[in-house]
Amino acid sequence: MNLGLPGNGQKKNKTKTQAKTQLTKNFLLGVSLTREVSPYLQAKIISYGERLTALLLQELLLTHECSAVALETDALGLITDDSPHQASALFPETTTNLSRCLLPYLRTGTVPIVTGFFGRTRNGQITTFGRNGSDYTAAVVARALQAEKLELWKDVPGFLTADPQLEPQAQKIDHLSYFEAAELSYFGAKIVHPRTFEPLLAAPIPIEIKHLHSPHAPGTLISQNSHRSQGVIKSVAANREISLLHLLGPGVGYQPGIIASVGQALADEGINIYSILTSQTRINLLLHQQDLEKASQKLKKFTPGIISSVIREEDIALIGLVGEGLKVKKGIFARVFGAVSRAGVNVEVISAGASEVAYYFIVKDKYLKPAVASIHQEFFGQALSRAVNGTSRP
Repeated sequence: MNLGLPGNGQKKNKTKTQAKTQLTKNFLLGVSLTREVSPYLQAKIISYGERLTALLLQELLLTHECSAVALETDALGLITDDSPHQASALFPETTTNLSRCLLPYLRTGTVPIVTGFFGRTRNGQITTFGRNGSDYTAAVVARALQAEKLELWKDVPGFLTADPQLEPQAQKIDHLSYFEAAELSYFGAKIVHPRTFEPLLAAPIPIEIKHLHSPHAPGTLISQNSHRSQGVIKSVAANREISLLHLLGPGVGYQPGIIASVGQALADEGINIYSILTSQTRINLLLHQQDLEKASQKLKKFTPGIISSVIREEDIALIGLVGEGLKVKKGIFARVFGAVSRAGVNVEVISAGASEVAYYFIVKDKYLKPAVASIHQEFFGQALSRAVNGTSRP
């Protein structure tokens, strides 16, 4: 690779890149021979994508006469808990480490290129933050540097009023609160890591989602304060990657400790429970579809007994309604289910109360698109008509 760097700089970077590439090959060779890989080794191997990318970006910036340096978060001291693939940064030690290492570069005009996606435990084990984990890293760095604003550059203009694949008339949302954005991310909007907002709550530091292909266009601004919309609902989120696991039994609803036992059994397998809904005779677990088989097999050990049977339900989808004031605005739910009914869709499961800014229900997957379209028309249809006709909002 020749980016036109001065000879010594290019040679030094090439040596680093080759060394890291060889390390990656060595790790992969070891895995292929032993047919085993621990969670921490897996985290270490996949961290090399970020390490190599940082070096390449450093070369590119230096080529354009921009002083830059590639820095790795484990070396900088981004300290996390012991979770290999869903780690959380530990404060205040991470803040102290990052500010001490990064501020000197910024003061001299050097751009620090910080690897995203991973950190390390106090014992030096590499950990990762999951899908879109670099967003979380950026938030941790922003907190450490007491930044005025965090910009996240994406291939979309920002958060939208719906998934455009389900509703082509979806529009960009101008403003969200931290909690609204976190719920949208949790419910299926894969724009930002759902835990990006956690490090910023104490600051608080606003986030702006910027579009890579329209750099001067305003994106979605996310801040501590909410700008309540007239219709209350900011977005209709959807998630097709979920399944339900039903635990049936005559006394599961009131049996002390059963939910704790079930939760611990799944936690031991690294399975996250999105939500739990209970009744006298049934516990419903909302899970990621990739965890359904493992969870089903794990929980069969509770049968026969308090749990008489374990039933899996697939081919379903979650619809999430997000907006500040959702729980206090009268008539919202009537409008939602009126829209769903007009679309000829039956609701399978309903959940409310876990969040002040979110409400969700489950439908059969084949009915997801008409349900989302009908709800979107109910809450955003007039605004879309005004935009098309060129009239101003009331």
